[in-house]
Amino acid sequence: MSVIQVQSPGLLTTVQDSGREGFGPLGVSASGAADSISLRLGNRLVSNAEGAAALEMTLLGGTFVFPQGAIIALTGSDFAATVDGSLLEFWTSAEVKPGQALRVGATRSGARCYLCVQGGIAEKPFLGSVSTHLLSGLGGHEGRALRKGDAVRIGRVTGAFRKRTVSPRILRSLSPRKVLRVTPGPQSDLFPQKSQQLFYESTYRIAEDSNRMGLRLEGPSIAQVSSEDMITEGVSIGAVQITAGGQPIILFVEQQTTGGYAKIANVISADLHSLGQLRPRDEIRFERADWDTARALLLEQEQLLTSPDLLVL
Repeated sequence: MSVIQVQSPGLLTTVQDSGREGFGPLGVSASGAADSISLRLGNRLVSNAEGAAALEMTLLGGTFVFPQGAIIALTGSDFAATVDGSLLEFWTSAEVKPGQALRVGATRSGARCYLCVQGGIAEKPFLGSVSTHLLSGLGGHEGRALRKGDAVRIGRVTGAFRKRTVSPRILRSLSPRKVLRVTPGPQSDLFPQKSQQLFYESTYRIAEDSNRMGLRLEGPSIAQVSSEDMITEGVSIGAVQITAGGQPIILFVEQQTTGGYAKIANVISADLHSLGQLRPRDEIRFERADWDTARALLLEQEQLLTSPDLLVL
């Protein structure tokens, strides 16, 4: 079986696929790629199933050697990558010869990039997924981030190399946003009109201690009517909780599955991939969206992802 040898893991590199849906009642969040759009597009470029496992790199990439060679694609934010010193183009499939090394640098735009390999990353599934859940130490490669000296197995190669590129027009339409569209949260009525107005008119900064579990925001404090009688309930990815101190937290792919903070809003499904590209100190705003708009935007996004013009040969 072919492998990827890890010479340098980067800041935080993990195995991620489309996640393990349906286990929230057991206390296991879905995990999976922080930017699912980039994962899906990368897998399409190398002829994998869209949800196949890949390597997710955060802020700083690593160095990886392919002893048997591979067909690869890098997607997501631009991390300035080279193969044996030659610049590697993002959003385009490429053939790496046996023994060549891929070096992925620091981000020049967003937070994460994805290394997709034809055949996918072949780790043992846990609850139907090989995604790494860092908080619990489950899934992925031994339940942890990659380390120097690891050998990550690649699945069976499915076809000959064909160079493909994601359509620049479609890629622009799928670009991450800094103005996040949200629907009202289940406890939005606990927030006075003045607090809601402040929430939607303010700019928030991503805090340094944000991670795959949640994005902590720094900005104006949002006051609410007392929620002391609120019962802990299930929470969804993208939920915007307001802490007792008035600061928002956006729950993300490794979020806890229940919570007792009031939720003022929820990021719409079409914008969840944008959360995966937010870096500490990035600034964001929130924009109201109704349910019909949220559904229409998701359908529009899916139409782009299934467009016959998505890939250019």
